[in-house]
Amino acid sequence: MTPGNNGASTPEDDDPFGYLYADGQANGAQPPSGGYGYPNSVNRVRPVGTRQYGQPGPAPQAPPQQGAYGQPNTHYAAPETLPGSAPTAHSPQPSHGGGGRGRGPNTKGLLIGAIAVVAAVVIGIGVAMISGDDDDKGGDEAGPTPTATQDTGKPSPSSSEDDKGEDEVKLPTIDAKALRLGGGATLASDFEGAKADGGVYVTGFNQVGAKVTWTVSGVKAGNYRFYVQYGIPGEDADATVVVNGKAESRPLNMKNFGDTPKGDWEKGWKETWANVNLNDGTNTIELTCAEGNKCNAVLDQFWLAEPE
Repeated sequence: MTPGNNGASTPEDDDPFGYLYADGQANGAQPPSGGYGYPNSVNRVRPVGTRQYGQPGPAPQAPPQQGAYGQPNTHYAAPETLPGSAPTAHSPQPSHGGGGRGRGPNTKGLLIGAIAVVAAVVIGIGVAMISGDDDDKGGDEAGPTPTATQDTGKPSPSSSEDDKGEDEVKLPTIDAKALRLGGGATLASDFEGAKADGGVYVTGFNQVGAKVTWTVSGVKAGNYRFYVQYGIPGEDADATVVVNGKAESRPLNMKNFGDTPKGDWEKGWKETWANVNLNDGTNTIELTCAEGNKCNAVLDQFWLAEPE
């Protein structure tokens, strides 16, 4: 290869990217097609030592100033805008809301996403716990209840009340006209208020030796309350209780409870009781007017009850 003069251009003027600038385009620079970007700049060779420095030549032009970030450069033209250039694909650049310096990852978005995930997990746990509680309640409600064949270890309240009611029903009660009378006692129904059948009561009891006898059968041995429904004319009275032929030391108290008016028999109906000890089988209970008793009373009903 022999040295020669290939033109007025010098190697430093053969910018391979001259076609990218406005001044290069003004000088006829074209996209590369095997050589540099200027015309007739293919493989120029300059002999060693022929490079002359300081010789007059065209003054170097200052490179165009790049505009502010994000602002178009009036001296710059993109290669794809030049004639004959191939279109190039553009990659979208991230948009920054600020000035000249780009920001890092969107930490605010990441934080919001993390909070949303945590909230979803908490809500899911809460729903699971609520569903678990409902299942437990449902299981308790669906549990079997004790049946008649199961022994719960506790007596049934209803059966106890029924037994008590049956015991009370078995204890005898008697009206005045069913009593055996003696010593001048008789039956009458002159004034109202007696609870015995037909309003019949025992009168003529106000004399020593008068008595009524009740034969009690079908009871078990034990202590009972002997109740007496009586009537008085607004004044206190008493009598002697005799059980199986044995007189009780304490008289039966038939006081004027409530202080009813004296002489008013219809308002003087009251009740009283005394403890008696009975044997198995048949027992006799007598109410007599003995010496020292005040017997101005009439007798309505007798009954037995369990001691309280």
